[in-house]
Amino acid sequence: MLDQIHLLAAVTVLGVLEQAYFSLQVIYARRAYGISPPKVSGPPDFERVFRAQVNCSEYFSIFLAVLWQAGLFFHQGLTAALGLLYLYSRYHYFVGYKESSLGRLAPMYFSTGVRWILIGLAAVGILHFLLSHYVGMNVLLFISL
Repeated sequence: MLDQIHLLAAVTVLGVLEQAYFSLQVIYARRAYGISPPKVSGPPDFERVFRAQVNCSEYFSIFLAVLWQAGLFFHQGLTAALGLLYLYSRYHYFVGYKESSLGRLAPMYFSTGVRWILIGLAAVGILHFLLSHYVGMNVLLFISL
């Protein structure tokens, strides 16, 4: 069983570490700009770091759900590679947003595309499982035609 999920687990741990890094950046920005919790507004430089971290956190649960579904029902290797690509693009999103609000756009669009690909792979994998398990139909034969 573990050989079927080890890549997904590794990407998940990397994603958690990335989220921790983003959270630390907010702590450092709070100290640098003198913004004590629970305040969430301040200089634009602080607000960009804060928003970048919040935005990444908001999408992290969606990413994890489709990462595991696509990996379990479609293909672990391809899904893990896409997961790494997603994490890389979210890092660039964070760094770009930290510099300027326009710097977030290209990585945001890219990570959104990767997320939709993962959603598509998960949907195809789950559909294939349901149809083959309950109806006896192999959807992958129709796709390969």
